Amino acid sequence: MPLLVATQNELLVVDESGGTMRPAPGLDGARPTCLAADPRSAGRAWLGTARDGVFRSDDGGASWKAAGLRGKAITALTASPAEDVLWAGTEPSAVWRSESGGQSWQPTRALDELPSSPEWAFPPRPDTHHVRWIACHPREPGRLWVAIEAGALVSTHDGGRTWRDRVPGGPWDTHEIAIHPEAPELLRISAGDGYFESPDGGATWETPRQGLEVGYLRSVVIDPGRPDVVVVSASSRARTAYGAGRSDGRLYRRVGGRAWERVMDGWPDPPDTIAPLLLAGRMGGELWAADERGVHHSSDGGSGWKRVAVFPTPPDHLRAIALSGVGPGAPGDTSAPPR
Repeated sequence: MPLLVATQNELLVVDESGGTMRPAPGLDGARPTCLAADPRSAGRAWLGTARDGVFRSDDGGASWKAAGLRGKAITALTASPAEDVLWAGTEPSAVWRSESGGQSWQPTRALDELPSSPEWAFPPRPDTHHVRWIACHPREPGRLWVAIEAGALVSTHDGGRTWRDRVPGGPWDTHEIAIHPEAPELLRISAGDGYFESPDGGATWETPRQGLEVGYLRSVVIDPGRPDVVVVSASSRARTAYGAGRSDGRLYRRVGGRAWERVMDGWPDPPDTIAPLLLAGRMGGELWAADERGVHHSSDGGSGWKRVAVFPTPPDHLRAIALSGVGPGAPGDTSAPPR
């Protein structure tokens, strides 16, 4: 399936066999913010944009067409593996759903009714906040977790008719959520306030951080073949996570209940790249990553990495990475809203 990477300015289709990338046609200058692969339709992918709504591709990114919510700032997208529903998050924080492939959209119940909402604020622009990530339960329709940047991780069991507010001990600044189909209640979280795990679908939380030398986490991914293998990208702080030329991003890997270990094979030391975006592949051990140097591949669950494609022009920022036709979470898509 085609690999897609969104920079701050364009969407690129990756040819890993040739080591190249080409701009995706049909987007007319739309500024990408997030990507989602569709687990229920091979070759289908979704792109969110800053002002032009949602776009849809049915041919692995070779062509794109508008798919609704024009004029809204789309900050998160997820296609459910359990039902034919596409979920979108926006700024200001709201969640929308489409059961018609983007032809029509319906809002869920307002998130700002939750008690914690007056405390939500995106630090660079504290007068607003947005949905950073949406993760669907791999088996239960209508059950999902929604990360608000910044201030809450909320959830619903009924497709957004009702919402459960953040719980004590959980992450405050969630960036990504990873869920493995073989362990659907075990949530893995990368957050600005560290790494979090929940063994019970978000009711209670643990923070295993032994071996993590830094505490700002950007991306998280699970080995498709081993639910006990987790890889995260991290940096010393927010300012050194996202922008090329001023970042100190690095990777860490954890197996079972062991301590985290920094991944060195394929990554610079001392660290001087953005905290890379991570993506689970289709087979056991297959992981992908993207930083300003290009796209990287691992076939051993994140222990060793090889660069397989380079950007035509090195980007300053990356927004998202996805494998078209592969579902969200684990395996899936990974996105980052504009900063």
